[in-house]
Amino acid sequence: MRQIFLLIAALCSAIPAAAAEFATAFFAGGCFWCMESDFEKREGVSDVVSGFTGGTLKNPTYSGNHQGHFEAIKVTYDPDVVSYQQLLDLFWVNIDPFDNTGQFCDKGFSYRSAIFPGNAEERALAEASRAAVEAKFPDARVYTEIRDASEFWPVEDYHQDYSKKNPLRYKYYRWNCGRDQRLEAIWGPSAGN
Repeated sequence: MRQIFLLIAALCSAIPAAAAEFATAFFAGGCFWCMESDFEKREGVSDVVSGFTGGTLKNPTYSGNHQGHFEAIKVTYDPDVVSYQQLLDLFWVNIDPFDNTGQFCDKGFSYRSAIFPGNAEERALAEASRAAVEAKFPDARVYTEIRDASEFWPVEDYHQDYSKKNPLRYKYYRWNCGRDQRLEAIWGPSAGN
C-alpha cells in the first residue's frame, strides 16, 4: 500500500503547474481577415477568431444579415506574456483611426474601428490609449469607438484563418485594399508590428 501511495505522490509531483490563465480581448478594425492575421503573429496570443460584435441581432452571418454589428476579432492571450496594453498598442498601428466610414477599401458601418473592453480596467486603458493617439495627432479627429464588450458571434468557418487557407487571395486583397500603404502613411514603417 505504501508503494502505491509513493507512486501516486511521485506522479502528482511530475504533473506541471496549472496551465496559464488566458484572457480575451475584442477589437474591430475593418476586415477581420487582416486583424486576425496581424494579431496571430503576436507572441502570447494563442487564438484569434473572426466574427461579429456590438449589435443586437442574434446569430449574425457574413453571407446573411449582420446589420448593426462590427466585423471584429476575439483575441485569446496569456497576460503573463502579452498585456492588454500591448494588444491596444498593436491594435492602433493596424487601423486608420481617422476614417469614420470604414477601414481602407471596406466601407460601411460594420467595417468601422472599435475597442470592446470587458471591464473597468480595460476601459481605462482603452480610453488612455485613445487619448494618446489624439495627442499624437492633434489636428485629426479620432473616430475609433470604445464600447462595452457584448456577445461575440464567430463568423462562418470559411472566414476563419482566411490568410492561412487562402494566402494568395489574402495577400492580393490586402494589397489592393491599400491597408499596409495607409498604415505606413499614418504610423510609419513599423506599422502593424
